[in-house]
Amino acid sequence: MVNRMHEITLNLHMHTRYSDGSGTHREIARAALRAGLDAVIVTDHNVLVKGVEGYYREKNRRVLLLVGEEIHDQDRKPQKNHLLVFGTDRELAPLADDPQGLINAVREAEGLAFLAHPVDPAAPAFGESDISWVDRDVQGYTGIELWNAFSEFKTVLKSKLHALFYAYLPHLIARGPLPETLRLWDELLGDGQRVVAVGGSDAHANRYRMGPLSRVIFPYEFHFSTVNTHLLLPRPLSGDLATDRRLVLDALRAGRAFIGYDLPAPTRGFRFTAQGRERRVGPGEEIAAEGGVTLQVKLPDSSASRVECRLLKDGEIVRSWKRQTVCTHITTEPGVYRVEVYRRYWGRKRGWIFSNPIYLT
Repeated sequence: MVNRMHEITLNLHMHTRYSDGSGTHREIARAALRAGLDAVIVTDHNVLVKGVEGYYREKNRRVLLLVGEEIHDQDRKPQKNHLLVFGTDRELAPLADDPQGLINAVREAEGLAFLAHPVDPAAPAFGESDISWVDRDVQGYTGIELWNAFSEFKTVLKSKLHALFYAYLPHLIARGPLPETLRLWDELLGDGQRVVAVGGSDAHANRYRMGPLSRVIFPYEFHFSTVNTHLLLPRPLSGDLATDRRLVLDALRAGRAFIGYDLPAPTRGFRFTAQGRERRVGPGEEIAAEGGVTLQVKLPDSSASRVECRLLKDGEIVRSWKRQTVCTHITTEPGVYRVEVYRRYWGRKRGWIFSNPIYLT
């Protein structure tokens, strides 16, 4: 089944004029088309926008635009506990003051709930407060936003001079998911929770001014070329909204996905599989360790000399490879296995690919 999966590139977590972004849904779709995406999920703050989902086309290309929501308690100061909600088809923002009640309502509506930017530090130089997820005892959510591109931008804003530097050189920002977020994910997985990881752009595309200088931080199209979530689907997108919406949501729910930083080089084609006695599985799936399992990583065939691949078991590195595009490890040990890939880009080792786990039972 794994070999027949069809990969699509999805960008999720972004904002329009309905909340604190600058663009329309149509402008986002056009930017996604230019960036070569297959799908986007728009998530305005505390408003579920109706009537805009569907395929947007330009010449012989198309992109699927879906609508979710980023829900948080607007009365709380400072604001915490932002939740990305997909697939509910009804407004749940009135429940924002009770995070567990909100998550329960999402499940009852057969939707998906992801903790948005679970670690999101303050940027005092710009009056930005810490908006991390703090209610760590909640249960029943689908996953977490492991890599949030805009939260990472906040971590480099030590001064207005830093902001000016990165405003004109945004390709130097990304280094990978915040270490605290990676540790949190491994802790949750270690506790036996099946927590799906996604990457979000958190794109707003707002214009900022500093004296005579003016800059959009950052255009949608730039965001769409950076941190994406790649989904593995059992069949290609058909062009039918209802069918393809279900395919996307099912893949997110199951964790058939990896996070790719596509700016240094395309991550499309990455695969992480486990071959047992009788079957082969991929991310989000489980397989018996008895009798031995061959874990295999296949990397996109590009500049292997710049790449380091790490296999982690229960949050600890068990194997690492350099300058290889096919990496294999045989084991009989149960555990939660996932992959991290790093590559050199603009003089620094940066996160490139982060897989969802395969569960060896």
